[in-house]
Parts: sequence; C-alpha cells; structure tokens
Amino acid sequence: MSPSGADDRPEADGDAPSDKRRRREGRPFEPEKALAARTRTLVVGPYLTERARRRGESAAAAESPHRAAAARLDEAAGLAAAIDLDVALKTIAPLSEIRPATWLGKGKVDELASLCKEAEIDLVVMDCALSPAQQRNLEKAFSAKVIDRTGLILEIFGRRARTREGALQVELAHLAYQKSRLVRSWTHLERQRGGFGFLGGPGETQIETDRRLIQERIVRIERDLEQVVRTRALHRKSRQEVPYPVVALVGYTNAGKSTLFNRLTKAEVLAKDMLFATLDPTLRALALPHGGKAILSDTVGFISDLPHMLVSAFRATLEEVLSAHVILHVRDIAHEDAQAQGADVEAILGELGIEAHDPRIVEVWNKADLLDEERRESALNAARRGADGRRPILVSAVTGEGIGALLAAVEARLAEGRETIELDLDPADGQGLHWLYENAEVLARRDAEDGGVHLTIRVAPEAAERVRRRFF
Repeated sequence: MSPSGADDRPEADGDAPSDKRRRREGRPFEPEKALAARTRTLVVGPYLTERARRRGESAAAAESPHRAAAARLDEAAGLAAAIDLDVALKTIAPLSEIRPATWLGKGKVDELASLCKEAEIDLVVMDCALSPAQQRNLEKAFSAKVIDRTGLILEIFGRRARTREGALQVELAHLAYQKSRLVRSWTHLERQRGGFGFLGGPGETQIETDRRLIQERIVRIERDLEQVVRTRALHRKSRQEVPYPVVALVGYTNAGKSTLFNRLTKAEVLAKDMLFATLDPTLRALALPHGGKAILSDTVGFISDLPHMLVSAFRATLEEVLSAHVILHVRDIAHEDAQAQGADVEAILGELGIEAHDPRIVEVWNKADLLDEERRESALNAARRGADGRRPILVSAVTGEGIGALLAAVEARLAEGRETIELDLDPADGQGLHWLYENAEVLARRDAEDGGVHLTIRVAPEAAERVRRRFF
C-alpha cells in the first residue's frame, strides 16, 4: 500500500463527541494509527565516518562527534515508532562526504533502492536534514516517500499537541518547514489540521496551497501566539504576587521528567517510555521540606538536532524556563549516550539564553533503578566530584530514591538570597501564625509557656518588608 492514502479523520469542527474526547486526551485517531501501522518503513542513519568528521565535515552536517552511530539510529527508529510506523528495517549508511544531490553516494542510493523494492518499503526516514531537492531526488530513486529528521519530529509534535496553544506552535513550525517544499506534488495543507502530517494524501479536507497562503496563515498564527505570550506573562505576574517561586523541569526526551513530575507533585500527567510523551506544559504545586511552596513546571523534551523552527515556535512555552528560579536538568543516567544527551540539552538552553553554568541549574541524574552496582558506584563517585552546592543528585523517579535529597537541594537553591527572620507572636495572633505558614518557610518553632510562639522563618527579599510591617 502507499502511505499517501486519503485521511479518513473527520474535520475538527465536525468531530463526534468521542473524537473530541480522543483529541483532548491525546490519543491517536484509529484510522490514522491503522494507516501508520500499515506503512512499512526503512530508517536510514546517514552518518559521517570518524575520518570525515576529523576533516571538518561535521560542521556541514551539524553532527555531534561524541554520539554513537548505533544509539543515533535507535533513537531515529524510536521516533518513527512513536507515531506507530511499522519499522521494517533500519540501517547505518557510513558517509565519507555529503553529496549535494542526494546526501548519499550513488552506490549507497542504488543499494537502498534495491532494498526498498525487495522489502516493499513505503516510507524511508532519513536521520538528517535534507534539502527539498535532496528529498525529491531520493523519492525518485527509492520509488517511496522520503521524510527527514525535521519532518518526522514535526509529525510527532503534531500528533501530541493537545491544547490550542500547542497546535498553533506546531503548525507555525510546520508551515515554515513547508514553505521551501511547495514544488512537491504531494505537499498539501489541511484546512482544519494545519498542515502537519505526511501519511495522509490529497483528500476532500485538503487544498493545494502556495507561498502567499502559507505566509498569510503564518502571520495569523504569530498574532495568536503573541496573545499567548501576553496571557502567560499575566499568569506569571499573578504568581509573583503570591509569591511562589517557579521550578522548571528540562531534559532530553524520555529522560523521565513526567514520571519525576508525578513523584514530586502527586500528579497524574501522562508518563510513558516514549519519545515526546509530553508536549504541552503542565504546572502543579510543589511542597518543600520546611513548609514552603513552589510551582513545578513540566516542559517539552529536547532532542539532538531539534529543528530551529520548533525552538522558535515553542518560545512562548519555554519562557516558563527562562523565568524559573530553579531549573532541574533531568538526565537519563542509565542511557549509553547520557553525556551526549546532556550536551544537546545545554546547547538548546544556550539558544534560549541560559548558559550551561547558570547558577539556577541543578543536575538530576534519573533512572538510578536501572543501574547495576558498578555503574551506580561510578555515578555516585562522579557526583561527589562536583563542586559544593552544584553536585548532581542521583534519583529514581520510579522508586523514590533520592527524592528527599532533591527537594532539599531545590529548597537550598531557592533560599540563596533569601532573608532569615526571627520573631515572637502573641498567643492570640492565630491569624498571623497562619499567614506566616502560608507565605514563608518556617525553619524552627518554639512554643512558650504563656502560649506565645517564637519562629525562625525564611522569606524572599520582596516579602521581608511585608513581614516587618505586619509583625514589628
């Protein structure tokens, strides 16, 4: 079968109640899932050899020299599986140089073309960033649809967007991607779906579009996203007036951020062993050891070679990270490429203006339950070698190991720059005692015989003056 069959999904405005419920819950529509499951897919890892990288070719390919080729191919296959594609085959294609016409050399193109024919491949996923001409030439050679890493990630984001904001951000990124690919006969935009999706072909809900229509749609989306930015700014301002500090979770996709989020907040957000399980940000209250409160934000996962248009489109969401008081960089310490993944996250944070040595960052080494004794001891020794106050914290979001130490580290980081105040309360000032427990961290309490209370509290600088006006 061909992957360009018609999309059977109802349009958004005409969805049945059950379809709307599936859309809200982020579950794939059954026709789309069934279509993907019937799409036999070949995943190709066209990676430069070590010698080519040493010659400086890596700059052209934007490759990370410390990332294992096998791990990169597994990740690409995981991305394809994340949208239910039938990954029939996967292979590494070593390159001595990048060819401008097809990225691959002619011999490798012929070899893969034969493989596609023998295995009846419908879709070829190239784990690189193809130009429109390269993509078109490979499609002709393979007699199959071809999609690159950027298009695949955009497709995943399109599937996972559950809110109107998320859908707008993904659509904006996909439109920017599509602008240079309008010459391709199979490129269409659905009126309701917003243009992302390579499995569905021409149908009654799709129109052939041109650059002018795309640009008009981009302008409208950017206008809507400006309103999102203003709304988020108002929400942040209201939180600052409470005030509750913000703690943001960031990390590579599938590092366990959502599982850790659930462990810390007792929430039940979607947490699966799946790439990009979380797309839309989630905020919950976080209780700290000494009674203080914070707001914990779960964000979209990062990935190597994250398309620049996605970083730009999701800037409204990622502003939660920019304004956070503490940033928890969650790493899957059990992954073979943990170090490379950490470097990729730091690179993306750098694009947002957050340096790797930002004092707000706390490294969280997650999935300790997957380490054997030797690797665990090695991880602990590496963590101990960190600078005082900046040492990584080894945790397991599944078992709860290290969660107490993590909360203590968050509280200590938030306490930097805060003021410690000692005060005495009259026995009758129950309202004042309640106010302090709600708006400050109570570090120590001593009850006097006459019913009075002596407290040691810690407050943010902006709240210290309020405490003095109220109690002194």
